[in-house]
Amino acid sequence: MTTFVDRVTLHVAAGNGGHGCASVHREKFRPLGGPDGGNGGHGGDVILTVDQNVTTLIDYHHTPHRKATNGKPGEGGDRAGANGKDLVLPVPDGTVVLTRDGEILADLVGHGTTFVAAQGGRGGLGNAALASPRRKAPGFALLGEPGTARDVVLELKTVADVALVGYPSAGKSSLISVLSAAKPKIADYPFTTLVPNLGVVTAGAVTYTIADVPGLIAGASEGRGLGLEFLRHVERCSVLVHVLDTATLESDRDPVSDLDVIEEELRAYGGLDDRPRVVVLNKIDIPDGRDLAEMVRPDLEERGFTVYEVSAVARTGLKELSYGLAGIVGAARAARPKQESTRIVIRPQAVDEAGFTVAREGGGSGDGADVFRITGEKPERWVRQTDFGNDEAVGYLGDRLNRLGVEDRLRRAGAKPGDDVVIGTGEDAVVFDWEPAMASGAEMLGRRGEDHRFDAPRPAAQRRREREAERAEEEYEDFDPFA
Repeated sequence: MTTFVDRVTLHVAAGNGGHGCASVHREKFRPLGGPDGGNGGHGGDVILTVDQNVTTLIDYHHTPHRKATNGKPGEGGDRAGANGKDLVLPVPDGTVVLTRDGEILADLVGHGTTFVAAQGGRGGLGNAALASPRRKAPGFALLGEPGTARDVVLELKTVADVALVGYPSAGKSSLISVLSAAKPKIADYPFTTLVPNLGVVTAGAVTYTIADVPGLIAGASEGRGLGLEFLRHVERCSVLVHVLDTATLESDRDPVSDLDVIEEELRAYGGLDDRPRVVVLNKIDIPDGRDLAEMVRPDLEERGFTVYEVSAVARTGLKELSYGLAGIVGAARAARPKQESTRIVIRPQAVDEAGFTVAREGGGSGDGADVFRITGEKPERWVRQTDFGNDEAVGYLGDRLNRLGVEDRLRRAGAKPGDDVVIGTGEDAVVFDWEPAMASGAEMLGRRGEDHRFDAPRPAAQRRREREAERAEEEYEDFDPFA
């Protein structure tokens, strides 16, 4: 059974905002006491947070679909709906959040670091919040916005100071088990280690973490063996330790050739050329192993490597190795720039001065009609908040768009009465028949929930009614009551 997962695709969905309430206060001798509809609650966010007690992404491998709760709708009596509860998902330290296309959204390092993976929808305003001197008793409320839903890829990169790399059965697991309190699986067959193991080593005043990366072989950077799965776990390490087997039973292998193969795979993977290297000649408790270590050590030192001869079984040379690694780790930490407290920097995206764009597309539904598409944060959000079953709400939307300058931009773009105006993109787009002569303002309103501006005939609507009447007449002529 899989117990370690370091890459998953997570499907997250934030909560939807609650709808606003359209209500009128009523009491004895005061039947119309004014609007008192409350606002809807905001939808909950989906938040990723680093938790030191979590070491794997296996929970999200089994249950990849996660959704926050929705906001509650508003109620009469000026009662606002409750906000949806945020869904907090713990992830291991060193988790990278990416899109499906590989774009990095966040690099979560350090306990408590958070990232909002999906933003909850805004709650809709109730009619009490929409009241104004010109619109004293709105007969509508705004709808809540849907929460964000998207797929994100979580990729775990182990946070450690030292990474042990080498061929399978080189003794990496044995080495980490005697240097630290880690208890990895140890056996005498290749690829015993199937997941990275992490241990903590204390050498004098320096405490550092050491990771045992599953065995690498030739072609690991291209997917052979387990290399491609776990090479990412050495990216954050300050020191790379080559664990070389001096007692291998394979006739075509020796410590120098093993080192060359692993170095070539690290170069092919990329991004690790600046890490200091240390060579550990392991298994010198075997006589042939000690002789081979003494033979290859001068060659390795000529290449500039610091070489340690150790035996994990006999526990020989471990003290020198642990203190040597502590010195390199301490120097690497001192060379890092001093970390300052996180500052929140707001960088608003550049947008059009008017906040929306108008594009002429052509090919409208009517005779000679064109299509004009409007895109922008405000118009699209206002459309999502509008209850199109309520004429007054639609009229309010028209007033907002007019004040924003949409009608002027359409006129300058060459729009004619009856042209199709599309607000938004994709399946959520809404199509209108543009009628520039439509007046705006609350003084044009009729009864609550109605707007008599929509009683005036519109060219596109008239054309549709004529086509429907023609089809109905043709169906009636073809109807045979005795058939």
